[in-house]
Amino acid sequence: MSWIYDSFKYLYAYLAVIPVIPFFLVYLGYSAFSGDRKKAFRLAMDITTALLIGCVAVLFDNLFNSHFGLYGILLFLLIGGGLLGNAQFRKRGSVNVKRVFRAIWRLGFFTMSMLYLLLMFIAIGQSILAA
Repeated sequence: MSWIYDSFKYLYAYLAVIPVIPFFLVYLGYSAFSGDRKKAFRLAMDITTALLIGCVAVLFDNLFNSHFGLYGILLFLLIGGGLLGNAQFRKRGSVNVKRVFRAIWRLGFFTMSMLYLLLMFIAIGQSILAA
């Protein structure tokens, strides 16, 4: 049973190292399957966000020698969801949790993409200077 867990763990690690590849695979595969490129782009964003969260957390932990990466990301996602839910409640009088979650998840994609690029450049720079 542990080989199944290890298989998923290594598959996730390989896909998360370069999240652009799974993004394009999902986008091309789903757009060819459904013909809806807009929906394929959203699905590719949603799947890639999960990969980016893990990759950015590991990059943060390695660069700053901490174990707070994943918890910090989750904290910011929760705070963003709370702020967006509060704004929606003040405007409409009720909260649509599905819309708030989707909005935070998609904003997380853009945030994690920028953090991934920034932290990857920092890590590459550190490894070049250390050599």
